[in-house]
Amino acid sequence: MQLKWRLFLILALVVMALVYVVPSVYSNLPTWWRTLGILPTEKIHLGLDLQGGMHLVLEVQTQEAVENRIERTVQELRDAMRKARIRYAELDRVQAIQISVRILNQKNTEAFDKMLDKEFGWLRLVSRTPEGKDVVVCLDLPEQEVKYIKEMASKQAMETIRNRIDQFGVSEPDIRRQGQNRILVQLPGIKDPQRAINLIGQTALLEFKLLDEDHDVEAALKGNIPPGDEILYQISEDEVTRRTTRTPFLVKKRTYLTGEYLTDARVQIDSQFSEPYVSMDFDKKGARLFERITEANVKKRLAIVLDNRVYSAPVIQEKISGGEARITGNFTTEEARDLAIVLRAGALPAPVKILEERTVGPSLGRDSIEKGLLSMWVGGIFVLLFIAMYYKGAGIIADMAICLDIILIGAGLAFFRATLTLPGMAGIILTIGMAVDANVIIFERIREEARLGKTPRAAVDAGYSRATMTILDANVTTLIAALVLFQFGTGPIKGFAVTLSIGILASLFTAILVTRAIFDYLIFQRHIKHLSI
Repeated sequence: MQLKWRLFLILALVVMALVYVVPSVYSNLPTWWRTLGILPTEKIHLGLDLQGGMHLVLEVQTQEAVENRIERTVQELRDAMRKARIRYAELDRVQAIQISVRILNQKNTEAFDKMLDKEFGWLRLVSRTPEGKDVVVCLDLPEQEVKYIKEMASKQAMETIRNRIDQFGVSEPDIRRQGQNRILVQLPGIKDPQRAINLIGQTALLEFKLLDEDHDVEAALKGNIPPGDEILYQISEDEVTRRTTRTPFLVKKRTYLTGEYLTDARVQIDSQFSEPYVSMDFDKKGARLFERITEANVKKRLAIVLDNRVYSAPVIQEKISGGEARITGNFTTEEARDLAIVLRAGALPAPVKILEERTVGPSLGRDSIEKGLLSMWVGGIFVLLFIAMYYKGAGIIADMAICLDIILIGAGLAFFRATLTLPGMAGIILTIGMAVDANVIIFERIREEARLGKTPRAAVDAGYSRATMTILDANVTTLIAALVLFQFGTGPIKGFAVTLSIGILASLFTAILVTRAIFDYLIFQRHIKHLSI
């Protein structure tokens, strides 16, 4: 009964392994397989070195995240001082991450200090310098706060990039941090590298700003830019001539609404002009702000700015409620779709710089697969033939176990959705060698017992009992090393560690349990009198 249960469990595991391997072997699965819903459909994912793709190393400009925080704080200070009726002459960012405030009349300093303690307690007082009747106060961020902002900028950038890539549709991307402010991105099987770079690197900072229609744009272009204004451009391309035109706009620096309130962005087609545009939905707070902005600025032009580029500047005809807006700009459908993706995924907290870009062609990947498979086939066939010739019937049992090892490794990769890399294929070949080694140890023990004149049952029992601990010791220590490689290794090392770990567990299962069950079946059920070994 015990033998029957062992054979049943082994058979069930083999069937399950074959089910997980099928999608990788047959690309066109039958309809009933997919419609059942319980059968696996995921193939074994191939790494960058096997199917080609893109390798990027990005650097998050974390210092700019700190500067952006200071810039927002300057605006918040202006609003707070205006609300508290504290008179000031100057309020600007100086030395990148410091804020200088000139308070009119030293009598206002007490009110300023109270406001600072209440609303801006996280700012650090650098200096306080009396200048006549005025007081110049210098503020900045503590080192701990700067470190926190940089750390969060790196983490948020990685998550934002991951969200964009997931929506882009890349299968099994590898995205991880390297050091303090670098991100490694590997995109296997990517077809359009430049489009992926544009999608990943776009900051996607969406801002709604009012146009300054009281001053002349031409005068501003000559250098006479009014205080609180800036010049931004709308860039458009002629579909026929492929020429780009840059239209300047004089825009007020103040941002009335940002993309942080977006809940959705999607591509739609304009029924009148049959052109794609991006439709946006705001959350409740964003809808209230948008309604308030449009109500207070009817007949004025509102610029929709993305990464300091004006996409459109429509005239506000009436109050807009409901929290919906649209971005138009002579998009192609693909451009509109990519813009919707980056808006949905959110803006990067800081720009990213590409430090390393490498593209692996699919031809190199195919060559790697063919050579790797050839080495596996040649090495595997020679090993199987040698084992069968040297150990006769027992060698055939060992060959069956080795073949089962490979199936179990493939099933393990598919089940865990691991990525098979070129070093991973080396791990599979090493596993085959270890599986052979385990069988050799067992068979040599059985031979020794058989030479002493023991019966087949006694020889098999003694051989397995004496060899099992040796095999476990050798494989468990190797498994520990593989797990350490997986935990602390990167890229190729992890690929090697994954297949090695799965392979060790599979070889232990086949060498100790599967081959023993076959020997027991032959001895107890077939009643063999002599071992072919």
